[in-house]
Amino acid sequence: MPTATHTGQRIGLVLFPRLTQLDLTAPYEVFARVPGATVELVGAARGPVQSEFGLTLHATAARDEIDALDVVCVPGGPGIGALLADGAWLDWLARIGGSASWVTSVCTGALVLGAAGLLDGYRATTHWLSLDLLPLCGAIPTAGRVVRDRNRITGGGVTAGLDFALTLAGLFVGDRAAQQIQLLVEYQPEPPYPVGLEHYASEVAALRAERAALQAERARLVVAARQRR
Repeated sequence: MPTATHTGQRIGLVLFPRLTQLDLTAPYEVFARVPGATVELVGAARGPVQSEFGLTLHATAARDEIDALDVVCVPGGPGIGALLADGAWLDWLARIGGSASWVTSVCTGALVLGAAGLLDGYRATTHWLSLDLLPLCGAIPTAGRVVRDRNRITGGGVTAGLDFALTLAGLFVGDRAAQQIQLLVEYQPEPPYPVGLEHYASEVAALRAERAALQAERARLVVAARQRR
């Protein structure tokens, strides 16, 4: 395989308690394979952070140590509620995102970007359960695995983080090098069940009902965060 061009990109993945780990680790797997890229897991402080199901990840940099990034990426998960109410995180994202070349998210991380004022007037996607909350973030909800609008790239729920990261890798090093990364991680999904919400009408309705209180609380937090800005 030919050697890919080195990018020198500095990529920061936001790490916070109770995140959905695959929202972060799937892009990390791709970004770590981009020649010349540096990937930081940025926490409120350096040290261990537990995901929603207890997987321990390690923040390699503290938020206050990071003055600038080429790429900032916010994953999602149950822990976004705390981020939406955390002025220090939202202020940091607004500052870093204001100068970053690429402002990105996976899953419900888009709600955090929006709360920080980084999606105003941009098309964006998120997990299907939260797509209708994007207008509260100033964003234009757009269904899709990956949505790019200028220098904003947002990924859908959880597994879409791989699609998102490969898309961005292609912009960094070209299609051929990104395809090589896709081959190396053997990303060739063949899910055991049908793909698409249309196949699961009853399950979709049940999940919407089950998560209604959580979604209402997220909506409240997004609105409150934007009112503070």
